[in-house]
Amino acid sequence: MQFLLLVYTDPALLDALPEGEFDRWMKGCIEHADDLKREGRLLASQQLEPPATAKSVRVRQGRTQVLDGPFAETKEVLAGFNLVEADSLEEAVRMAEAFPWTRTGSIEVRPVRDFEAVRRRVGA
Repeated sequence: MQFLLLVYTDPALLDALPEGEFDRWMKGCIEHADDLKREGRLLASQQLEPPATAKSVRVRQGRTQVLDGPFAETKEVLAGFNLVEADSLEEAVRMAEAFPWTRTGSIEVRPVRDFEAVRRRVGA
């Protein structure tokens, strides 16, 4: 099964890290991701640019609205993702626990829906 590990971080907690700590965490994170990739468990991963670079798009009653930045004001912001292959939700949670970002935010572990089954169901 595939799971998306959505990485949320609290910028204030990241900013409060001692000098060099972020880079040390990032190095460990990359090494962990490389291990998962070699095992065939990590399918894709990316970091996101800061929320201030984002646009939020909504269409209501035929009218499009484009807003600067994230739509919701939150303490933690979406910082990146990892798409993994795991035998169970519990295994995917264990994978998430190994990333350092759980210390300055959270990692949401969400099963990926079988989109091909949806495609077949709706006849697309």
